[in-house]
Amino acid sequence: MDDTNQDLKNSSRRQLLKGALVGGAVMGAPGVSSAQSLLVQKNGDASAPIAAYVFLTPIEASFVEAFVDHMVPADQFTPKGTDLGINIFIDRALAGSWGKGDRMYMQGPWSVGLPTQGYQSPLLPSQVYRAGIAATNQHCESLYGKTFDLLDTSKKEEVLKSLDSGKMVFEGGLSSKFFFDIAYKSVIEGLYADPIYGGNSNKAAWKMIGFPGVIETNARNIVEYKNKFYPGKVLGIADVS
Repeated sequence: MDDTNQDLKNSSRRQLLKGALVGGAVMGAPGVSSAQSLLVQKNGDASAPIAAYVFLTPIEASFVEAFVDHMVPADQFTPKGTDLGINIFIDRALAGSWGKGDRMYMQGPWSVGLPTQGYQSPLLPSQVYRAGIAATNQHCESLYGKTFDLLDTSKKEEVLKSLDSGKMVFEGGLSSKFFFDIAYKSVIEGLYADPIYGGNSNKAAWKMIGFPGVIETNARNIVEYKNKFYPGKVLGIADVS
């Protein structure tokens, strides 16, 4: 793939991620890049503390890092997914109340639901992630002789399209489409969540779309800066606490 085609693909994916912000909800888990457990959080501060994975195993962390970097490649607007801390956001969310299903109805019956009916699975989100990663890596090893993180860009794309379409079949009954939908949503949430939760490092995603953050005057700004670049300071929760 030449540089022009890669730039176009990155740009297309970037527009998809920006569009997915509409109606998105933040999973939430307080909290950037090596699968070997110790990671530097890049929040614009060279003295930022080292953050360790609290849920993901090294193999799972390698998958998540490869996944978020593929979905959010570096370009002229923002760094890649791991440099934005999306992998850390996902790890904290899986270890926290969302991953444990604390606010979900988990007593069945487990019928196949409609998309409008919300989460429909006897598995906790953390269990879906763990099982989905293992099954996807097994598929990759069977087909390519490598785990997902070691594949080249084009093969990663093939694998993700197979997950998204539901064509990949997992043993044990978990839907590959269900796994992909949860993983994709967590990338979007990690990209646009307040940096206090581990992702959106240095508020880069907010700056990319012109979102001012948590300031109280945002309703007025929506009118004043409609279709214009927001020139003010972008504030997160930590900035006003």
